[in-house]
Amino acid sequence: MTPTTVLILPGWQGSGPGHWQMRWAAQQGYTVVEQDDWLRPRRGDWLARLDEVVINTPLGIDGANIVLVAHSLGCIQVAAWAAVSHHTARVRGALLVAPGDVEQADLREQIPGWAPIVRQRLPFAATLVGSSNDPFCSHDRARGLALDWGAHWVSLVAAGHINADSGLGDWPEGHALLEELMGHTPA
Repeated sequence: MTPTTVLILPGWQGSGPGHWQMRWAAQQGYTVVEQDDWLRPRRGDWLARLDEVVINTPLGIDGANIVLVAHSLGCIQVAAWAAVSHHTARVRGALLVAPGDVEQADLREQIPGWAPIVRQRLPFAATLVGSSNDPFCSHDRARGLALDWGAHWVSLVAAGHINADSGLGDWPEGHALLEELMGHTPA
């Protein structure tokens, strides 16, 4: 049986070494989907890069052996990619954490070309984790995205943007959500 491949999708400006995504990649050997330009993310380039990595990942017996782990703009990337890619059947699930609301005026200006957010139901299982005080996406907005995308909703209290600044360290609770999507029972 082909093992699950976990693809890490950082958001705008990437994820630094203290971010739980990079900690998981270092500890678990997960693959970080690198982008050519983290500071000026071009939607088409980011979607093409994700498609390339998905296509080049060996298929599992059932075909779906990839789990995506997206943070911030990475969540918006997953929704946009799923709406246009012919390779979504390779994905078993997605852990979507702290989506960045690129429809907010300030983010729309800083990250042009990403609005409107694709609201189509995802063709694979998903869990969306939001925070009650995320400065880049309101709690209600994140919950609405979970509903639109058909994702299981998980709400954190006062976890900010659920990044390195949130003090989560290795974030074992998040990894347990990932393991559920991978089809494993959390330890």
